[in-house]
Amino acid sequence: MTLARHVASGMARVNPAGPARKTRVQRSEEVRDALFQAAAEMVGEHGYIDASISRITQRANLAQGTFYNYFASRQDIFDELLPVLGAKMLAHIRQQVRGATSFEEKEERSFRAFFGFIRRMPYFLRILNEAEIFAPKAHRQHFHNIATGYLGFLQKARDRGEVADLSDEALGALVYILIAARSYLALRYAKDHDLVELPEEAVTAYMHLLTRGLLKAPGS
Repeated sequence: MTLARHVASGMARVNPAGPARKTRVQRSEEVRDALFQAAAEMVGEHGYIDASISRITQRANLAQGTFYNYFASRQDIFDELLPVLGAKMLAHIRQQVRGATSFEEKEERSFRAFFGFIRRMPYFLRILNEAEIFAPKAHRQHFHNIATGYLGFLQKARDRGEVADLSDEALGALVYILIAARSYLALRYAKDHDLVELPEEAVTAYMHLLTRGLLKAPGS
């Protein structure tokens, strides 16, 4: 048997029926994901006000009527959009942090990953910044999801003795301080809703503030 026939024979045994058909659930999830992606791009390009259903379905290459199989209204998809993107952001950060051993290393990787995600999805900034007005439900849910996960991370670091022994209430306030630092740095280095390369000096400043504070040590 020639090599080509051997390979073909092996492939036939592995998958004699050809590619497996997608289930109805899989197809439905793909359409839903396509609508979210199209909505994200339309809000990023036109803002919430002008991100119409027709624009969303055209970008997704779907019939306009298909939209209503998944969402009752334009506001309905807007109310889910930011939390869905936030979940993607957290998944990206977790992947980038994997393998880090210390709090300091995890935090720096997480900081860099946040800006890396924004560079990959530049429309995220506009969606986030306009959501407080046009999708307040999504805005509240997004920050609840982010803050809850971040608080758990800081609590574990505190319990391991890696950070100061602060109360849960104090750590909760610190969470929002750190989230604000990232958000405003993103605005600082954004141009037309698109993030330019984050300077290393910004990373250095953030980590210095986090690990050493601003006060100069006595006698230094």
